[in-house]
This record gives sequence, C-alpha cells and structure tokens, in this order.
Amino acid sequence: MRVLITGATGLVGKEIVKRCHEKNISVNYLTTRKSKIQEIPNYKGFYWNPKNQELDKDCFEDVDAIIHLAGASLSKRWTPTYKKLVLESRTVSTKLLINTLKGEKHNIKQVISASAIGVYPNSLTNYYEESFKEKNTSFLGEVTDAWERAVDEFSALGIMVTKIRIALVLAKSEGVLPEIVRPIKFGVGAAFGNGKQWQSWIHIEDLSNIFLFLFEKKIGGVYNGVAPNPVSNQELTKITAGVLKRPLIMPNIPKFFMKIILGDMHMLLFESQRVSSKKIEHKGFVFKYNYLESALNNLLK
Repeated sequence: MRVLITGATGLVGKEIVKRCHEKNISVNYLTTRKSKIQEIPNYKGFYWNPKNQELDKDCFEDVDAIIHLAGASLSKRWTPTYKKLVLESRTVSTKLLINTLKGEKHNIKQVISASAIGVYPNSLTNYYEESFKEKNTSFLGEVTDAWERAVDEFSALGIMVTKIRIALVLAKSEGVLPEIVRPIKFGVGAAFGNGKQWQSWIHIEDLSNIFLFLFEKKIGGVYNGVAPNPVSNQELTKITAGVLKRPLIMPNIPKFFMKIILGDMHMLLFESQRVSSKKIEHKGFVFKYNYLESALNNLLK
C-alpha cells in the first residue's frame, strides 16, 4: 500500500509517516521546499506550490489514498493578511489536488483530510457529536467549514471522503504542550479567564493511529479526533502542574489581557468545545490514552 501525504513534515504528519512505516505502508509526500525532497525506501518527496498551482503529477503513482494535512499554522498573529493565508493554504491546496486528479489516471480510492473541532460553536454546555449542524461563526469556524467543503469535492471524482476534526494535539516536544508546560515549570502557570471553557484534547499517538485506522478499514465520513474525556481549562492547568509537581500560585489570566497580547488569536485560549469520541469508538477504534493525566505522564515523564 502507498499513501500520498500533504503536510508530512509537520507535527501530525511526521507521526503518521512513522506509523505508516511501522505498518509497511509506503509514503509519497508533497513539499513546497525543494530542499526537503528526498527519496529513500518507502519515502519519496515531490514538489508542489499551491499558490502558483504547480504540482508534480508523478506523486499520484501507485497511491491508494491521500492524507491531506497541509495548512498554514494558526500560532502566528492573525493579521488580515495572515488570515487570508490560513484560509487559502487549506482551500487552494485542496482545489489543486482535485483539479490535477481530474485529468489523470489514478488508483486513489480515499482522501483522509484533517479538519478541526473549531467548526463547532463556542459553548460551555453542548456535547458535540459529528452530526451537529450549526457552524461556529468565528474565523476558525469559517476556515474549517470552507476547508471541509473544499475536501467534499473529491467525492465528485469517485473518491471516498474522510474528515477528522482534530482537537488540541498533545506531543512531547512540539505543538501546544511545551507552551502550556513552560510557565508552569517557572511557577507562573495559570488558567485563562474563568477556566471553565472545555478543552478537548488528544495524544498524538492516538491521533496518528486514527488516521491509519480509517485508512486501513476504508471508512468514510466525519470523525472527531478527540480523546474520550475532555477537561476544563482549569483542570488542564491543574493536572499538568500535578504531573510536573509544581504549585499553581498565580491568579487566572483575564481575557482582555490576552486579547491585547494576541489580538484575534486569543480566541484559541477561550473558546469552549466539549467534543465526543463515541463515533470512532463505535467503529472499533481503541484509545491508548483515555485520560489527560495518563497522556501527560507519558509525554512529560
């Protein structure tokens, strides 16, 4: 088997490549940097430039499925220019893949695309399953909705569409966890706002295994990439401090203060989405890390 991965050199992409190789699944990957193109057994790079609508068509050779992760990071300040980049990095890249495939013979049967739980509205009380129809009207909600609609166009090519709405991804040395850990280690960790906002999360090992599970089982549809037990922001901070054996002595950080520092991006810290993992579990997926404390013990100790 062979998959084509966009975003293969990112946090989630690298973990999925690792899982693929453990299962003897060969990987083609697309990169916008020619310096990152390499060819070794079971791992072959190809150049693309979605902005200029360039793509090496050889990337599709012998590929059974596309794992689509590419998209500009959300961790930079959301200026109007950068917001446009965030949106277009997801939709334009998706349309390039689709438009190129229209004129090519291929054996691709499935596309598995990243999405985000930001598609769900901000709520302290709702418990979101994949069937929930109302969309978040925030910037992140609009981006996620546009990305999902762009990915749906693969179905017009007879390709099964699978979408994974990803929560807060916990990994040892990259992503959000080191940023959560740093102030707590120095004794200045604190929850944001009232700390009641829900934080749905997932260990990166479980997330990568979900992608491979849906590929190997050939399952289409929308699935939440979240662990079974979401926590409040207050609990996240307290449990992390407990695992690190550090006290929490600082007062909660007010919303207006973070808005001054981060601008519109502050919403990532204050929006609340309590999201269900039941659908993927009913398909037979078994989580290794069901609870935050066990996930953090694995990553931080």
